[in-house]
Amino acid sequence: MTDRDGTRDVDPPVERPAPDDRRIARTEQAFTSPHWNRTDRGSYRCAWCGRDLFDSSAKFESSTGWPSFTDTAVPTSVVGIPEKNRFFTRIEVRCAGCESHLGYLFRDGPDPTGLRYCVNGSALQFVPAGAEGGPGQ
Repeated sequence: MTDRDGTRDVDPPVERPAPDDRRIARTEQAFTSPHWNRTDRGSYRCAWCGRDLFDSSAKFESSTGWPSFTDTAVPTSVVGIPEKNRFFTRIEVRCAGCESHLGYLFRDGPDPTGLRYCVNGSALQFVPAGAEGGPGQ
C-alpha cells in the first residue's frame, strides 16, 4: 500500500497459526479482506511460509468479496485437493510449500483460463512491485 508520504510498505506480518491449524479454513466474511479490491501491482505470497502464489496481473474483480485470480504465479505454487460431498465436488486450494488452506478453485472464471482461484485474504501477504524481495527485484 502507499502511505500519504508516497512510500510503499509491505503488509505487516500476519500472526501465524500453529502448524496444526494450517488446514483449518479461516474464511473471513466477504468484502472484509484488505486484498479483495486491491489494485496495486505486486505479488501475493502465502502468509505462513512466504511462497509466491499469485501475481496481481492475474487478479480480477469477481464480485464475490474475496481476492480472485485466473492463474497462479507458477504452476507449482498451489496444489488442488478434490473435496467431495453428497451434492458436488469442489477443489480445495492449498499452498504447495506448507499445505495451508488458501481457498477454492472454480471453473467459472474469465478468459484466458476460465478459472477462478477464490482465496482467503487472511492467507495472503501482499508484496508491492519494486519492494525489497518483491516482483522486479
